[in-house]
Amino acid sequence: MIRNHILAGSWYPAAAREINGELKEYIKVDEEPAKAIGVVAPHAGWRYSGGVAGKVFGSVRIPDSVVVISPNHRGVGNRKAVWDKGAWTIPGATIPVDEELSAGLVEHAGLVSDTFAHQHEHSLEILLPFLFYRNPAVSIAPVCLEPLPPSDLKVIGEGIARAIKETGKDILIVASSDMSHFISAAQAKKLDGMAIEKMESLDPEGLQRTVRENNITMCGVIPAAVMLYAALELGAKESKLIAYATSADVTGDTAEVVAYAGIVVK
Repeated sequence: MIRNHILAGSWYPAAAREINGELKEYIKVDEEPAKAIGVVAPHAGWRYSGGVAGKVFGSVRIPDSVVVISPNHRGVGNRKAVWDKGAWTIPGATIPVDEELSAGLVEHAGLVSDTFAHQHEHSLEILLPFLFYRNPAVSIAPVCLEPLPPSDLKVIGEGIARAIKETGKDILIVASSDMSHFISAAQAKKLDGMAIEKMESLDPEGLQRTVRENNITMCGVIPAAVMLYAALELGAKESKLIAYATSADVTGDTAEVVAYAGIVVK
């Protein structure tokens, strides 16, 4: 039940020393990092999205247990998968699965124990070095979700909240998502602004509707909506955009970009 890293050396550095060097540049820890319920963080190659992810994870406390929810880009495995035993590796470290929390997600959120959905999915692994850098004692409950009916997302989110409450622990929920894909930077900013407004309003139903009706290519809308449902059940009062960027900030090509947003929910 070990999920070995598959992206090191391509999407992010291959060696622990190089990883820590880059993360030191990306993550500027606030003097008093906030206690957060949930965040949205991007999952592209670090040269593009690492700055946004770093601002998110530098602004919040990283507790010893984190639920990480990723989209299922490949459409394989169970549609509501949790890797509920064992560990995940990154170069130089092994991050254990919080098996108690993961069992709670199966019981309360209707998730299914499945490793296949996670084997080749990039969007969860890419965030693990950030979590480990901020808290080397971190353990994770890795969740991978395919598109599901809106009613299912509410059930899953509220079930995640119940599982978290049952543990009695301080637990962060991380939703992995990029924003618009392969449109102009101006179009991306306009469309993403609509989705960001719904996330800042703590409106998971509105987020799903806005993304669907405006054809916004936000790949992690499902994880983001589930996180918001869970956060509301856990008493969320505030959601704020921390950073926004596009690939054009690196490439200079504004004609066709991928965009990235960082959101913190308290």
